[in-house]
Amino acid sequence: MAALGWLTPRRRSATARSVLAGEASAEAARKTALAETAEAAPAEPREAEAEAPQAAPAAVDEEAAEPDFPVAGDDLAAAFFDLDNTVMQGAAIFHFGRGLYKREFFRRRELARFAWQQAWFRLAGVEDPEHMQDARDSALSIVKGHKVSELTAIGEEIYDEYMAERIWPGTRALAQAHLDAGQKVWLVTAAPVETATIIARRLGLTGALGTVAESVDGVYTGRLVGEPLHGPAKAEAVRALAAAEGLDLAHCAAYSDSHNDIPMLSLVGHPYAINPDTKLRKHARAHDWRLRDYRTGRKAVKVGVPAAAGVGAIAGGAAAAIALHRRRR
Repeated sequence: MAALGWLTPRRRSATARSVLAGEASAEAARKTALAETAEAAPAEPREAEAEAPQAAPAAVDEEAAEPDFPVAGDDLAAAFFDLDNTVMQGAAIFHFGRGLYKREFFRRRELARFAWQQAWFRLAGVEDPEHMQDARDSALSIVKGHKVSELTAIGEEIYDEYMAERIWPGTRALAQAHLDAGQKVWLVTAAPVETATIIARRLGLTGALGTVAESVDGVYTGRLVGEPLHGPAKAEAVRALAAAEGLDLAHCAAYSDSHNDIPMLSLVGHPYAINPDTKLRKHARAHDWRLRDYRTGRKAVKVGVPAAAGVGAIAGGAAAAIALHRRRR
């Protein structure tokens, strides 16, 4: 029965497990952010400071006029950004899986499953809970017994190989606007918190809320703390972090592409629908939320697929992965 509850996360309220997941994620995020701040060398600029962000492309702006936002100097405000298909094209967990395959963490059969899940995600433009659950179960089984430090180091390499070029410039510019206003900016994602933290750091953001995998003595056990940070659990993580940071959620902003994140978006005073799926677009219009679409092409706007990511491109990516496997043999 628990599996049936996972298939419809947007329809259920927070459970004890989602509260646990949210609180664990908030605690991990604050701990990591504080540690990285303390260890940062002041003479060495962050990547985001060394290289100015790309200019945002023309967006589909569905509001005629908006007040100035974010408000500079508002220390009660922060911004929370979903990751998959909001900040980055595709799903981080799938890109991470591809990188692990390249390093022979698992076999060709598992790669085929990751490739299918990623293809479905790109074509549908929405998060399917069953596919995402299967992907996370696969990832947990793969990392069980490995050291956290090992996977973190590999995650740095995977970001450079598969994720860096998939960042949406438009959403990145929105995040930078909050940073320029003196506000903290957090990623909020169902991806592993270690992966999310790497992405946040590379983009010059404050930190990340993500799914917390249990570890003992620095080694993954193959279990989660609570449940994946999805749906209501994301909202609980944002609520817990806001309380710990002394934020006023009415002053905060949240950004997402998925109707699964309506609980998180509904928490804040400034919700944004970014590259929205059909259900979120409808909800955003009904509630007068701001909308932004950084995808190009009429088809992309309709079904949520980047114009360059058609069936042919996906098929080509799968063929390249198989070719890579053969060369390695």
